[in-house]
Amino acid sequence: MPVRAPRICGCGYKVASGRQCACEGRRAAERKARAEANRPTARERGYDGKWDKERAAYLAAHPTCRRCGAPSKVVDHVIPHRGDRKLFWSRSNWQPLCTSCHSRAKQAQEKRS
Repeated sequence: MPVRAPRICGCGYKVASGRQCACEGRRAAERKARAEANRPTARERGYDGKWDKERAAYLAAHPTCRRCGAPSKVVDHVIPHRGDRKLFWSRSNWQPLCTSCHSRAKQAQEKRS
């Protein structure tokens, strides 16, 4: 199988195909830290004690992941609520997901939109 040639990073180092230069990794980590610093806490976004109770009740009623059938651990908002309290509490906008489906597939899908 052919292998792509290495590339030259902006800092001047040669980087193997499919790899990330150390300077690119540092910049990505700094960018993520800045974004996380500006993000409200989960409690500030509405995930409080009331949510914990509703989430537990919903998962008891919907024990399997909607995508793969594994045991569900996460109540996901089908349409991201983005702070809309009515959409946040709308049970028709909830879906049970396993951690894997929520962390991989759903997050990748939201990143694309």
